[in-house]
Amino acid sequence: MARVFLGLGSNLGNRKENLREAVQMMSAFTEIVMVSSAYETEPVGNEEQPDFLNCAVEIKTSLPPRKLLAELKAVEDKLGRVRKEKWGPRTIDIDIIFYDNLVIDSDELNIPHPGSHLRRFVLEPLSEISPDFIHPALDVPLSQLLDKLEDSKSVRKAGSPSTLFPQPLTAYKQK
Repeated sequence: MARVFLGLGSNLGNRKENLREAVQMMSAFTEIVMVSSAYETEPVGNEEQPDFLNCAVEIKTSLPPRKLLAELKAVEDKLGRVRKEKWGPRTIDIDIIFYDNLVIDSDELNIPHPGSHLRRFVLEPLSEISPDFIHPALDVPLSQLLDKLEDSKSVRKAGSPSTLFPQPLTAYKQK
């Protein structure tokens, strides 16, 4: 089983519920290992939109990277994701940040996720759940990347993992 880290974000509708539903839907095809706290974050790119609620999720999966991406896009579609503009508002965004120690650079899939090492809204939640994970392309632990980060966007904890998931995570594990 591959060890995978995902970044989830939502800034439309009931953001907590969108994150919760996405994790619940992912549990049908992955094993949910750990979920970070929720973080209230300023948008990047298009700043004329509502703030995001973000979290990181560690999963285990037997799906290869492209199949996992297809499944995650299907979850986004089921939760009403509309892709009208780059960096636009969305009900849910699910990104594969790391897939084991793979480095993939193709038109359809880039792992590690491009720019993830430069974004506080990605590194804060990831560092919470796996600070010692080594970025496969940079060969640096996530905690060190976060310590050296120059991103000044506001990222503040909006609740513990139990805020998003009142049930134990075992309730979301693959059956």
